[in-house]
Amino acid sequence: MRIVAELPHPDFKITIMSMNQKFIIKIEKGALEQIYKIPEIDLTDGVNSVFEILDELFLKTVNERFVAMQKDFKETYFRYNY
Repeated sequence: MRIVAELPHPDFKITIMSMNQKFIIKIEKGALEQIYKIPEIDLTDGVNSVFEILDELFLKTVNERFVAMQKDFKETYFRYNY
């Protein structure tokens, strides 16, 4: 797996990797991460197409998912510890 690009973002760490004819988009926020895989053959302009996919609407949804993930984890952690 090789890193193709890292995109600056104020809320996340976004890393784009390439492995086995797939682009892997890894988005991290704190201890949580989301990973999306896209076959390279499905994209017409290579990694530039990945940049286009990561639009503001998608990243807003990613952030909402991180909020839900954090809530879910916090609830289960407290059930375990208390």
